[in-house]
Amino acid sequence: MIETGLRLLYIALLSGLSIYGLLGLVTFVYYWRHRDDDLPAPAPAADPPAVTVQLPIYNERLVVPRLLRAAAALDYPPDRLQIQVIDDSDDDTADLAADLVAAYRRDGLDMVHVRRANRHGFKAGALAEALRASTGELVAIFDADFQPAPDFLRQTVPHFAADAGLGVIQTRWGHLNADASMLTGAQAIGIDKQFAVEQLVRDRAALFPKFNGTAGVWRRACIEDVGGWQADTVCEDLCLSTRAALRGWRFRFLRDVVAPAELPASISAFKNQQARWARGSLQCLLKFGRLILTDRSQRWQARGYALISMAAYANHLLLLLLLALVVPLVALDLRFSAGFSLYAIAGVGQPALFLLSQRTLYPDWRRRLRYLPTLLLVAVGLAPSNSRAVIGALSGGRFTFVRTPKGDALDPGRRYRLPFDWIVAVEILFALYAGIGVAFAAHHGNAGALFFLLTCVLGLGYVAVLSLRDALPQSIKEN
Repeated sequence: MIETGLRLLYIALLSGLSIYGLLGLVTFVYYWRHRDDDLPAPAPAADPPAVTVQLPIYNERLVVPRLLRAAAALDYPPDRLQIQVIDDSDDDTADLAADLVAAYRRDGLDMVHVRRANRHGFKAGALAEALRASTGELVAIFDADFQPAPDFLRQTVPHFAADAGLGVIQTRWGHLNADASMLTGAQAIGIDKQFAVEQLVRDRAALFPKFNGTAGVWRRACIEDVGGWQADTVCEDLCLSTRAALRGWRFRFLRDVVAPAELPASISAFKNQQARWARGSLQCLLKFGRLILTDRSQRWQARGYALISMAAYANHLLLLLLLALVVPLVALDLRFSAGFSLYAIAGVGQPALFLLSQRTLYPDWRRRLRYLPTLLLVAVGLAPSNSRAVIGALSGGRFTFVRTPKGDALDPGRRYRLPFDWIVAVEILFALYAGIGVAFAAHHGNAGALFFLLTCVLGLGYVAVLSLRDALPQSIKEN
């Protein structure tokens, strides 16, 4: 009876993980169908609309000068351009930003420094408050680590004049420091997959497209029509774009417009970023799941794609549960039929998209594949921190928006250091637990389980070691 229960649980967990893998295969097919679907660039409007550029920052002393310099260099009629530096900082970033804004204003640029008395609503709250003081018909948003090219607005704004129902444009994220380390190289591949493949598919195949929080342009009327920025999730971008899609506003992804950004250089910053995305995605699933499922204006393929994508981070929790189960299965030498090898087909879905994104974007794509093993190990190693975020979302507990420190590409020796996170102890314990499983698998000659368990040992151990290294007192402490 116990053996039967263990087998059924194993099948359930493996099936759950396979859904995300199959989504990768579906994405691959859609990409192949739509890879050559190009969007013609509209002619520039004779009377260009007013644009507000919003720059939300919080404790960004290392990147603020670079950010404001890029914003000031945007090629757009000065009398139609407003730049808002939306500053919630509680360190010396606020004084630095104020001085820079004053200097640009003296040069004739309409740049304003927006301060709040508190951080209520975090980024969503800051954007909502600044929107009330904005003057633009369109609103472009850039996080502190982004570097839009001077012609960014020239390439994006004309699309709105050509389509009155267009609510938002998302551009492709580039990378300022992809080759700085194996970790940043691995992240670059993950970001490339999302933008070069998944975002293109979401747009061209009308599969519930989404905004990624930065390097995009909104029609202000769209933001206001769907209820504005809301702070009940930590993925305010996914929340807003989901409401826009449900209201029938159109989305456009411009793959040839690239806004370079800085990738987190430390594993602690990357874990915080991923955990925030994990929690926010599940929060949005809980908030909008029923509405998406019953939205008859969307094809069932689009609804299914949206729901599975929002639930994707739950795979980290399923992975830990599978690891917890596999070790006793291996210890008892319980084997499964050869038919279970069919699950491996689903397993190639996501890695295939990683390869596709590199081949699509870079002439030297083979060289970039040296980062792929690190990406796969980190994906496993993030399971404890992302699982904690998923459980937090499902439990509905209180949350705090934890920023991703930036500036490592400018001055690695002075980067912000996040407080030590004891989740590293969980990573080490799971790595040791998987190591016990490796011993059992080797003893019983179970090659299939041995590969899975070794991957868990290496992935969890790698992330734990990097996390402990980050704890060394060599950086500016985060406020």
